[in-house]
Amino acid sequence: MSEKPSFLKKISLFVLAIGPGIFAIGYTIGTGSVTSMIVAGSTYGMQLLWVLLLSCIFSWVLMEAYGRYAIVTGETALYAFRKHLKYGKLAALLVIAGVTFGQWNSLIGILGISSNIIFETLSLFFPSFQGNQYVLVIVIAFVIIIIMNILLWVGKYTFFEKVLIFFVTIMAVSFLGSLFVVIPPAGDMVKGLIPSIPQVEGGKMLVAAFVGTTMAAATFLSRPLFIRGKGWGYDDLKNQQRDAMSAAFFLFFISASIMAVAMGSMYYKGQAVTKVLDMVNALEPVAGKFAIAIFLFGVLSAGLSSIFPILMIAPMLIADYRSGKLDTSSKQFKILVGIASLIGLVVPLFDANPVQAQIATQVFNVFILPVVIIGILVLVNNEKLMGKHKAGMTLNIGMVAALVFSLIISYNGVLGILQYFGS
Repeated sequence: MSEKPSFLKKISLFVLAIGPGIFAIGYTIGTGSVTSMIVAGSTYGMQLLWVLLLSCIFSWVLMEAYGRYAIVTGETALYAFRKHLKYGKLAALLVIAGVTFGQWNSLIGILGISSNIIFETLSLFFPSFQGNQYVLVIVIAFVIIIIMNILLWVGKYTFFEKVLIFFVTIMAVSFLGSLFVVIPPAGDMVKGLIPSIPQVEGGKMLVAAFVGTTMAAATFLSRPLFIRGKGWGYDDLKNQQRDAMSAAFFLFFISASIMAVAMGSMYYKGQAVTKVLDMVNALEPVAGKFAIAIFLFGVLSAGLSSIFPILMIAPMLIADYRSGKLDTSSKQFKILVGIASLIGLVVPLFDANPVQAQIATQVFNVFILPVVIIGILVLVNNEKLMGKHKAGMTLNIGMVAALVFSLIISYNGVLGILQYFGS
C-alpha cells in the first residue's frame, strides 16, 4: 500500500502542475507589479482592487485563447499572425518592437529596485555601507545580471521552469506571511471592488501601470512557446485550461495581498513611497526586522523571477516569428540577452529613483496590448484552423471586453504620460 503524499508534497505537485502558467506569474509579478501595488495600497488603500480583478480576469481569458490556439494548431503566436492575418507580417513586427521596448523598459526599473533592495538590506546590518551606495548598487546590479546570463546560457525549458517555481514560491509565501502580520479591515478591501479612479495627479498613469504589469502582452505571446517547451499536445487541452485559470488566480491572490499589506501598514498612517526602503520599513514597528526580511525576500524573488524571462523576450519573440525553437546557445540569443542586460543597468548607473522609473516604464506595456488581443480574436474564430475548438460566445465576449478595456486603459496611459512629463 503506497503512502499518502504529505501536505508539502501536495503543494509541490500542484505548483509543478501549473506548467507554462508559472512563466505567466514570473513575467507578470515582478518589482513593477510589486511597486505598483505598494504605491497604490499605500496611497489609495484598496481603491484600485477592481482594476486588478478585471486585469486578472482578462489575463485568464487571453491565456486561455492563446493556449487553446497553440494546443489545437501547434503554431506559435507571431508565426500565426504572419501566416494567417491580413497585414499580419506588419502586425507581428510591430508587436516584436512594442513588446521588446516595453519589457526592456520594465527591466530598467526592476534591476534598479532589486539592486537597491539588496543594498538597503546589507546597510541595515552594515551601516558603514551607506557612504558607498552608488558604487555598491552598481556592483550588485552587475552581479545579478551576470548570474542571470549564466543561468540562461546553460539551461533549457525544464530548468527555467524549476528556477521560476523556486522564485514564485518564495514570493507567494513571503507576501502571504506579510499579510498575516498586517491584516487590513475586510470592509475597506471590499470597497475596492467598486470602480473608481483616484482624481489626483498620477492617478491615470498608476491605473495604466496596473494594467501594463498585470495584462502584459509578453505573457500571452510567450504562452504558445512555453506550451511547446512543456511538450503539451492535443490531449492536454484540459491541462491548458486548468493552467490558465490557476495562473490568473495566483496573479490576483499575490497582487491583492501586496496591496493589502501596503494599505494595512502605510495607508492608515499617511506614509508615502518615495524610495525603495519605504516599501518595507512600515512593517518594522509591527514585527521588527524579521518582517522586513520576509517582505524583502518576496520583493527580491519578484524581481529575479521577472529579470529571468525578460532577458529572454527578444530572442523568444524572434523564434516565435519564425516558428522555430528557442536556441539559448546561439550567438543571436547571447547578443540580444547582452543588449537587454546593458539596457537594464540604466537606473543603477545613472542613480535614478527606481520607484519612479518602474511606475513610468510599466505604462508603456499597455500600448501594444490591443494589437495582441485583436490578433488572437481573429485567429481563434477561424474555423479552418480551430475546427470544433473555435471560440464560443463566452470566450468571444471575454476577448471583446478585454479589447475595450485595453483601449480605455491605453487612452488613460497617454493622458497619464502627458501629465507626468508635462508637470
